[in-house]
Amino acid sequence: MTQASDPGASHADHAERTIRAGILSGAYPPGSRLRERELSESLGVSRIPVREALTRLAGEGLVVVSPRRGASVRDLSLRDVAELFDLRLSLEVFAARRAAEACAAGGDGGRLRVLMEAAEDATRRGDPEEIPAANTALHAEIVAMTGNRLLQDALQPSLGLVQWLFTLTGGRDPRVQCAEHQDICAAIHAGKPDLAAALAYAHIERGREPSLTALTGTLPAG
Repeated sequence: MTQASDPGASHADHAERTIRAGILSGAYPPGSRLRERELSESLGVSRIPVREALTRLAGEGLVVVSPRRGASVRDLSLRDVAELFDLRLSLEVFAARRAAEACAAGGDGGRLRVLMEAAEDATRRGDPEEIPAANTALHAEIVAMTGNRLLQDALQPSLGLVQWLFTLTGGRDPRVQCAEHQDICAAIHAGKPDLAAALAYAHIERGREPSLTALTGTLPAG
């Protein structure tokens, strides 16, 4: 017997995708209110899936929910961006090392290959929406490959911010980023922890100055 799909879950998924796209595109600017009633009317769903979607997006760092003010788009500053790079250096470099160790111990990294191919395809097509999403998924999978649940929990609240950052700094050459991702993935699949960690560090650090430069004048100092 097949289990019936949960329409509430599908409505929440739709609301989540739509609201996230609105935040990333700037349709919902930083600091703007996200009122459940208005969103439910515009999306054609009840307030329950909208509330679930906002909770999920808060878990990714894109939305802030407060008891008095309700939900709003997170205010992003240059300080936030700099701290995000610091966090990524701490978590993702370690993750790349552990992912390579997992492959050296017999892990196949099959899902990482699939996601790398998706990122390559998005890059070839020059898709401005798919490239940040594919790159974020790639970085998240490297963390997932470690099997370290606490590490995944530590990164989860920042995944939305990572994708937001990738979207805001779309002026960086996506072909260069793709090539760097290919090198990191190759080192991971080859089971070379030191090389994977070094490449991950260089990849993240190379993006810091161009990102902060591109966002200066657009974001407040913080």
